[in-house]
Amino acid sequence: MKKLVFILIVFLVGCSSKEDSDKARKKYDWYGHEVTASAYNSVFWQTDSIDPSVAAWGDTLKPGMKSIAVSRDLIKMGLTHNTMVKIDTFPDTFYVKDKMHWRWRNRIDIYMGKDVKKAREWGRKKLIICYAVPIDSINTTNEKN
Repeated sequence: MKKLVFILIVFLVGCSSKEDSDKARKKYDWYGHEVTASAYNSVFWQTDSIDPSVAAWGDTLKPGMKSIAVSRDLIKMGLTHNTMVKIDTFPDTFYVKDKMHWRWRNRIDIYMGKDVKKAREWGRKKLIICYAVPIDSINTTNEKN
């Protein structure tokens, strides 16, 4: 009897499909987009803020953080506060922590702490970013039923 129960348990556990476990792990849809990228620093003459280390959404930026500022048209595309972003020339994941001035379009600024020389050397480049948009689990579940 114990052997039969053990076989039944192994069978039931083995029946949970790999597809179901992949669905549980997939929380985001990733989208690619070409942008113009430049760099910025926590210095008074580059910000509108009273404190240059405070970003537009209220986050405190510290040198070494992997964060970016985005133009406001990209916010409408889903690059909102704390969105994960992968930039094709960097191995790290960055997070959207700041907004750029309203005049900029299709741009990101990579945060480079207080190292103005490093930011100037980076310059301005066109590159591809990938950003994560959370999957709406309610709509995803209802679409398949």
